Amino acid sequence: MSQRRVVVMLYSGAQALDVAGPIEVFDTVNRQLPELGADYRIEFVSADAPLVRTSSGMVIAAQPLAAADGPIDTLLVPGGWSLKEALEDRELVAWIRAAAGRSRRVASVCGGAFLLAEAGLLHGRRATTHWAYCADLTRRYPEVTVDPEPIFVWDGRFVTSAGVATGIDMALALVEADHGAAAALEIARYLVLFFKRNGGQSQFSSVLEAQLADRAPIRAAQEWILQNLERPLHVPTIAERAHMSVRNFARVFRREVGVPPGQYIEQMRIARARKLLETTDLPVGRIAHCCGFPAQETFFRSFGRALEVTPNEYRHRFQTVSPVGLIVAPTAADHQDRSPV
Repeated sequence: MSQRRVVVMLYSGAQALDVAGPIEVFDTVNRQLPELGADYRIEFVSADAPLVRTSSGMVIAAQPLAAADGPIDTLLVPGGWSLKEALEDRELVAWIRAAAGRSRRVASVCGGAFLLAEAGLLHGRRATTHWAYCADLTRRYPEVTVDPEPIFVWDGRFVTSAGVATGIDMALALVEADHGAAAALEIARYLVLFFKRNGGQSQFSSVLEAQLADRAPIRAAQEWILQNLERPLHVPTIAERAHMSVRNFARVFRREVGVPPGQYIEQMRIARARKLLETTDLPVGRIAHCCGFPAQETFFRSFGRALEVTPNEYRHRFQTVSPVGLIVAPTAADHQDRSPV
């Protein structure tokens, strides 16, 4: 194709970076690699045309939805803090469904996956969204297989990306699919981006995947585990404390919590390690001991398996430091969940 029509569907309250990140990637291809002979023609359409105000106050000029009639190469659907209202707009959802039928591929950023799911486009497919909203997406659309880990998921002609800035990663992947890895790498270099980021969403999420159980014996076992993470924790010992056989305890624990006891223990140890890496200057070996890992090497393997980065890399990215250089613990308000849906 000599020209690729990229249609960005906007609505009032959409998040500006969900829109600006991907389109800057496409526009940079036009400007930096004209020898490719392929032009991304970017169009903005909205039911709120001609001027659409994003959640941050940025105003984007757009054409009416009808202007997007005809074949579309890439349909881009962003998320935003007004997503709840957008999901309730039946005409908008119907337009997305119809426009997707005219599109070679359909991409969403962050909460935009909810709009694709609401339009029935992700039925029976894998998808992702921002780590904070994956549980909401699973609960609201059980027919969608939600993967909370990748920064984007490609299933057929549908591509869903995780939180906000991951729309840029997704756009680079689309450019790679169109023009090859060398072109995508050149664009990443020009925009000073990682061509392919290491790790998934887990390293950004502070929400524990396993929640407290409803049944009192299992909940008590979870609480005892959290109070004794620095000690060796064996499932038979925990089952005995819960007055259950090992087999029954493991079965009920998995049903109530969603993961086996051993996996839960490792998750909680990793969660404690993350907090210590973020908020203290303790040596990594000391952190491993505090979290119940028998050896530093075991800690490194478990941490890398869970987050795809080393403990030192994680600390470098996420350690919280005050302006005077003192390490400070995040407050509850810093992690308050303000889900838009």
